Amino acid sequence: MSDIINIVGGGMAGAEAAWQAANLGVYVIIHEMRPKIKTFAHHTSNLAEMVCSNSFRSDDDEQNAVGLLHWEMRTSNGLIIKTADKYSLPAGGALAVDREKFAESVTNQLKAHPKISIKNTEITELPNDGNWIIATGPLTSAKLARSISLSTNENSLAFFDAIAPIVYFDTVNMEKCWFQSRYDKGETEADKKAYLNCPMDKETYETFIDALLQSEKTEFRPDETAEYFNGCLPIEVMAERGRETLRFGPMKPVGLTNPHDPKNKSYAIVQLRQDNALGTLFNIVGFQTKMKYLAQKEVFRLIPGLENAEFARLGGIHRNTFINSPILLDTQLRLKSRQNIRFAGQITGVEGYVESAATGLLAGKLAAAEVLGVPLQAPPVETALGALVNHITNGADAATFQPMNINFGLFPPVSAKTGRKNRPERYKMYTDRAKESYSKWAN
Repeated sequence: MSDIINIVGGGMAGAEAAWQAANLGVYVIIHEMRPKIKTFAHHTSNLAEMVCSNSFRSDDDEQNAVGLLHWEMRTSNGLIIKTADKYSLPAGGALAVDREKFAESVTNQLKAHPKISIKNTEITELPNDGNWIIATGPLTSAKLARSISLSTNENSLAFFDAIAPIVYFDTVNMEKCWFQSRYDKGETEADKKAYLNCPMDKETYETFIDALLQSEKTEFRPDETAEYFNGCLPIEVMAERGRETLRFGPMKPVGLTNPHDPKNKSYAIVQLRQDNALGTLFNIVGFQTKMKYLAQKEVFRLIPGLENAEFARLGGIHRNTFINSPILLDTQLRLKSRQNIRFAGQITGVEGYVESAATGLLAGKLAAAEVLGVPLQAPPVETALGALVNHITNGADAATFQPMNINFGLFPPVSAKTGRKNRPERYKMYTDRAKESYSKWAN
């Protein structure tokens, strides 16, 4: 039936698209291949399962582009963001969630919606008719990926993405570690102590880097040619770029004071972030890795405080697939060659849970508006969602297109000459302008 919207994929983008379309009165079918067909990264049958991190990143809607995107999604009654708010965990200025409760809640809300049905089936080819949103994410099945490639005459692009390990908190040595957010950032005391810190002196750091560089890594097949996404580099890849790279990245020691040894500044610090509401699981921040499992245990136990660490999940690596959106999609997120099909989420070349959910939000609204015969344009480019969609459909160079997080570099410049030293003022101008523009569009 032409008045039904079919959504392939029940991740962040698919779940959000279904919610938005159904709330506009259009019947939706979500086609999710799990649990019948499993992936390396997923471990449950829930929709919107978080597999890489439990963080939606900064929630600052005045100084941060992703925080602004949070604000826009809240303004549009976004399922993903409102559920994240409900199951949030202390994380300084970030929005982190209890992953299991979050996914369970999203799944239950979608199942309970009278306009939404869920079918556990694999879609292996792009459909010729009907209204479809492809939101299969970075782990698109091989069969569907081939169909997309054949249908568009464009090779799918790919990059490797890595998953950080998770540690059981009761195996951490708290005589060496302490709780503190960088610069004590956060509105509440819980926020100010949202991160678990493991300090290193110079000798320990050098030993750790040596072990990291010498560790046994996962080897890729000869046909697996792709580039890493710079926002999610494996730590060993960062270390290969220079021995000090990690000290200026995920292991930077600034803004933290070790209460066990307050007079001596740590040479490097490894941070862990709470991964569930019970506080029993912590993920190692920024420690995506392609090391083999045994090597991970050996190397990570060199970190002070983690000598006897037990892991609820070790890191891993997988191949992410995305399309060349600037060539293939129009501003309605439709496939130019087959306009009954829209794309949303990471398969479009946006990076991150928030960005994926946001494009799903828009795809659901656009698809529903088309079914209802009510024209709807994408949000203005001055908004976070509008800037993101403009980048993937129009602003990026197709020849060098790579996955992108939302950032103020995607927005039209503000006119005032604030200068680099007045960056907070300039960012506030971006967010004020975006909120005014998005409010008009949403209403």
